[in-house]
Amino acid sequence: MQFTPYDPDFVGAVRAGGSDAHGQPAERAVSDGIGVPCRSCLCDVPKGAEYLILAARPFPAPQPYAETGPIFLCADACTPWEGDGVPPILTTSPDYLIKAYTSDHRIRYGTGAVVAAGVLMAEVARRLSDPGVAFVDVRSARNNCFQTRARRDAEAGQVIG
Repeated sequence: MQFTPYDPDFVGAVRAGGSDAHGQPAERAVSDGIGVPCRSCLCDVPKGAEYLILAARPFPAPQPYAETGPIFLCADACTPWEGDGVPPILTTSPDYLIKAYTSDHRIRYGTGAVVAAGVLMAEVARRLSDPGVAFVDVRSARNNCFQTRARRDAEAGQVIG
């Protein structure tokens, strides 16, 4: 399984002043170094660094299951996550909300759960073992904010959004 950063084209466009999922420019803030996960590099934005706050919809088109919500991005260019294993932003909370989706971006009912960080990888892998599941989204268990998407290794190159 591979965790995927947010679509680099969307990220680049927003950093250049383009609109977010609600047609608005991103807001700017300065990180205090705690709880500001960038959805591109999948690391926390360092203390003192600027970051962007924006609305994102990690689906290709609006539809009933295409949730839109706030995300953070490093304001300056960062290297999109390409690592193996658990990205740093998935190591800072005691638990996460996961939901599996079909290839037409519909929730696979019965797959949503809040899972402890210690079993996150196993629970995501279990959902990806279902041939009807195309990907699993990982969200904040506290605020429901999108964190990242997991795909089978063979499908990992697909972008979010």
